[in-house]
Amino acid sequence: MAHHKHHEKLEAIKEAIKSSDKLTEEQKSNALAHIEEWYKEDKAFGLLVEALIEKFAELEPILAELGLV
Repeated sequence: MAHHKHHEKLEAIKEAIKSSDKLTEEQKSNALAHIEEWYKEDKAFGLLVEALIEKFAELEPILAELGLV
């Protein structure tokens, strides 16, 4: 699922931030906190889409048309 790709990209960004010598520790901490928040939101969104499809199978074509599945 696309969620897995997003997770890999977020992990790569996190590693780049952690190893950066151009950011202060505070900037790194803030950036990593934002990434964690985005990851949770992305994961929650994916779970919502899956639950909608599970309960309302007829939504799958609509969500697919929107590029969400």
